[in-house]
Amino acid sequence: MIIYPDIEIQNGQSVSLARGRKEEPTVFDISPLDAAEEFQNAGAEWLHVVDIDGVFRGRGYNSDLICEIIDNADIPVQVAGGIRTEHHVDWWFEHGASRIVLGTAAIKDTQLLRRVCHQYPGRIVVSIDVRNGFVLIDGWQTQTSFQPIELGKSFESIGVAAVIYTDIERFENHPESSLAGTSEMGTALELPIISSGTVHSLDDVSFLRFLPNIDGVITGKALFTGAVSLKDAIAIAGGPGVDASLAEEGVKPPSLADTTGQKEGDHRSDYKTMGQELLDLHQAYSKGAMTVEEYESAKLSILRNFGE
Repeated sequence: MIIYPDIEIQNGQSVSLARGRKEEPTVFDISPLDAAEEFQNAGAEWLHVVDIDGVFRGRGYNSDLICEIIDNADIPVQVAGGIRTEHHVDWWFEHGASRIVLGTAAIKDTQLLRRVCHQYPGRIVVSIDVRNGFVLIDGWQTQTSFQPIELGKSFESIGVAAVIYTDIERFENHPESSLAGTSEMGTALELPIISSGTVHSLDDVSFLRFLPNIDGVITGKALFTGAVSLKDAIAIAGGPGVDASLAEEGVKPPSLADTTGQKEGDHRSDYKTMGQELLDLHQAYSKGAMTVEEYESAKLSILRNFGE
């Protein structure tokens, strides 16, 4: 699983938007260029860079700065924000972007998506942002009638490289929200899923690693605030994930997979994936079924069991 450090740029500054509101940015005391250098030095395999001004105005306003990040980076850069025409797509690839993310344009103009996927195979990523079960566009300002799995499946035959799934509830400072939506996307789609808006702590990276078909995780604010160490996140993400084809039957933890010394006929068929056990625990806690102390103790027990 790849960790994508997220650099969001508004008016040339590194920012994070509260609830997607451009009027309420949290501005970080580090330039986008310096942040990109720090992330690369910490071991990042990719950078994810978003032109926030482009998201709301429909075209790039920080293009020169993003091009400078691309030129200085020794790792691939995935660019997002306000890319809504073929000309924009062509321009970014001509200026060194490794992959392009389409959100609003991909949903409003499927023919555009087909054309650019054909022209740039394996280099177009689609962003699906979800709140209350429905897909949002225009910088989270407009709710559509699309549901995420239905929409994601429609992209599978087009040639999309991956889908970025943003769980807006978790992104909006609700880390206790369930990861069920992310898990369902990973299980239902054959396309690789890049999770966004889900990481508030290293625990979240651990959970996501054990969800089916999660190819990567985009995280920004947690890195900028120091809540998550990029080096630690990369180390945790580096382990094997869960194949989507095994999601329904479950994956044995190492302690159960080892059959050495096992008597004939002595086997377990009631195991769950680590991710599912953690999801169940999260849901029980969010419903008030246990105290914080009970939740932390149970979580530690699950992690220890699967780490044996």
